[in-house]
Amino acid sequence: MKLHLKIWRQKDKNTQGKLVDYWLDDVNPHMSFLEMLDTLNEKLVLSDEIPVEFDHDCREGICGQCGVMINGLAHGPLKNTTTCQLHLREFKDGETIVIEPFRSKAFPVKKDLKVDRAAFDRIIASGGFVSVNTGQAPEANSIPVNHETAESAFDSAACIGCGACVATCKNGSAALFTSAKISHMAKLPQGKEERQHRVLNMIQQMDSEDFGHCSNTEACEVECPQSISVLNIAQMNYEYNRAKVLKK
Repeated sequence: MKLHLKIWRQKDKNTQGKLVDYWLDDVNPHMSFLEMLDTLNEKLVLSDEIPVEFDHDCREGICGQCGVMINGLAHGPLKNTTTCQLHLREFKDGETIVIEPFRSKAFPVKKDLKVDRAAFDRIIASGGFVSVNTGQAPEANSIPVNHETAESAFDSAACIGCGACVATCKNGSAALFTSAKISHMAKLPQGKEERQHRVLNMIQQMDSEDFGHCSNTEACEVECPQSISVLNIAQMNYEYNRAKVLKK
């Protein structure tokens, strides 16, 4: 199949970027989206041109590093799928594909399709942990957790921190990401000790990172490759209000 690619090229965060046209002939429809970009880069290198920079790591839909905007959609047209797990069979022969980096003030472009998502790391560092004894592992049944709670906590913990929620939100909000991290630990006994300080610190850090405010459009859940529920945001708001009352 043949593809017409319009890819965002930008030297660094201080340089004006633009969409650049590329054409690929005879690509295999069973290629993954990132393999297609690899093929393009090989072509560019052989032509003594600068290859397109993009983030990736595991290429198994687990790490969350590969996110880009594809035809205006975070991770592309296939729902609940990361960019690395998207395949060219989802596109038509001869189709024009527009590829851009995630757009957010809190995610400055480093180069081409690479963005700096260190803001997420700082939110995690502010409270996304538990203080536990790291010695010998305790007996598995010594801290009983019922099945429903365990499953709910696991659903929140499934967030891979890709940033699609921020990129697709009209306000650039990180509420879904932050709430997933807060909810995950609030639901488990191991997270109870620091429950109050965690939510206050993480929301304070989120607000300081130039993310926008949540206005409940729920676009974040629609584009999330892990289907993280917006109910986590309701849980975060509850935890925050509870912590503010107890702090008094």
